[in-house]
Amino acid sequence: MTRWSPAVADQDSSAVLEPEPISAVLFDFHNTLVHGGDATTWLATGWTAAGRPDTPPDGLGAEPAAAAAAFLDRVWEHAHEIDPDSSRDESPQQHRRVFLATVVRCPGIDADLAEALYTVMPMRWEAYAETVPVLTALRERGVRTAIVSNIGFDLRPIIERSNIVVDAVVLSYEVHSVKPAAGIFQHALDLLGASAQETLMVGDSWRDDSGAAALGIRTLLLPRTDGPHHGLAGVLRLVSG
Repeated sequence: MTRWSPAVADQDSSAVLEPEPISAVLFDFHNTLVHGGDATTWLATGWTAAGRPDTPPDGLGAEPAAAAAAFLDRVWEHAHEIDPDSSRDESPQQHRRVFLATVVRCPGIDADLAEALYTVMPMRWEAYAETVPVLTALRERGVRTAIVSNIGFDLRPIIERSNIVVDAVVLSYEVHSVKPAAGIFQHALDLLGASAQETLMVGDSWRDDSGAAALGIRTLLLPRTDGPHHGLAGVLRLVSG
């Protein structure tokens, strides 16, 4: 329910609208709670998994290896070119298919290497340095949390490995709703027993995560950052504000 308080600055004593305190936070996963790690290492790990000798750059050449790593570093942006509606996040089969179709467009990456890269991909995702401390602080304040992710496979092993603890996990392929559609956000609200007005959405994508605003959910977008930090401490300031 929305609260009203008198405005002291106005001589006509008009009222101003104050937002509800935040008691629930929804988080995107990739590039919000975890980062993809070093793409050069991903390429080398996939190369080895494919059973090939002389890991890049030796096995591929310096320039092709650098180009392939740069491509992989932005792989989901490239995927959007052939999958603008994010159909990959509707099922495991579609997710794998779109990834493979995207990656083989990069010179130096053939079908077998693409398969290996997809297999090892989840192993390279790591939590940002502030992820666990921020989630712990929210839990201590009694704030309910959920992961809301567009994804075509189960993230729970990565969540557990990363010591991430939340109250709910909502994955697009499981709930048959893909951000920015309202359904996936509403599903998370229902699981947390929270209203849109008392909830904050935190993500990195203006295209996907801003869909929460259509339900009246306040939304914080933190663009992708490279390295171990992502500015998640700002969430605590919003919750305590």
